[in-house]
Amino acid sequence: VQLVESGGGLVQPGGSLRLTCAASGFIFSNSYMRWYRQAAGKEREYVAFIDGSGGFTTYGDFVKGRFIISRDNAKNMVFLQMSSLKPEDTAVYYCNYEQHWGQGTQVTVSS
Repeated sequence: VQLVESGGGLVQPGGSLRLTCAASGFIFSNSYMRWYRQAAGKEREYVAFIDGSGGFTTYGDFVKGRFIISRDNAKNMVFLQMSSLKPEDTAVYYCNYEQHWGQGTQVTVSS
């Protein structure tokens, strides 16, 4: 199993970013996928979940409609569209499948 995140970077408050997780080594279309994040000095935090079809999603309480998780099963990718970003969204964002994790992508929200 391999999960490779990309799309992080520096963005101003109120801005947007789209994270991508490219997955391989398992049957992606059957698999539940999740995004987590970890800010410096804090525990890893649940961000979003999507089922295999993409028809069911859930989000952490802090998201409050600002993020959208989606997937492209033809490309074995899962996405996290983030908007109205706040400084407190600064963290390393990780893609997760069962016990497998990607290396993470850094998101920094700062003016």
